[in-house]
Amino acid sequence: MDKSNTLTILKNAFLIERKGKSLYEKAMDHATDDSVKAFFKDLADDEQEHMNILEKQFKAYMKNGKFMAGGFENDGGAVTPPDILDDTLKNRINAAGFEATAITAAIGFEDKAVKMYAQRASEATDPEEKKMYQRLSAWEKTHLKKLMALEASLIESVWHDNSFWPF
Repeated sequence: MDKSNTLTILKNAFLIERKGKSLYEKAMDHATDDSVKAFFKDLADDEQEHMNILEKQFKAYMKNGKFMAGGFENDGGAVTPPDILDDTLKNRINAAGFEATAITAAIGFEDKAVKMYAQRASEATDPEEKKMYQRLSAWEKTHLKKLMALEASLIESVWHDNSFWPF
């Protein structure tokens, strides 16, 4: 792939991470419960870490025309991303409130990131680029699964609280 396209992909990846971080920071600022604030802060911190990784690789690629060794595992799925979901969290989030809406929006961001990183990992010819995108894809996939589980739990709570269950 040519240098211009590679740099554009890195810029787009950085932008997705920046938007996610902004969303999580806004949700954190809006939350009243400390555990909910901590949940969104952890997500914002993860997105910042992703931005740092992408920025370092962008600079390395600009300077040398290749990705620097980033210490990523060969199999991104072998690395366990940080745990971002506390089981009691669902009881502290209003299922019809801003935090739940932020979770739904976050699912969209995370899904887009997973797909973009997975595609880039499969297309990359630079081994370090491949490792980086595999790692980021695996990390975002873990976020996505946990956010989707939390959203499903919130939906179930709404159904239960409003007696929507048919039995």
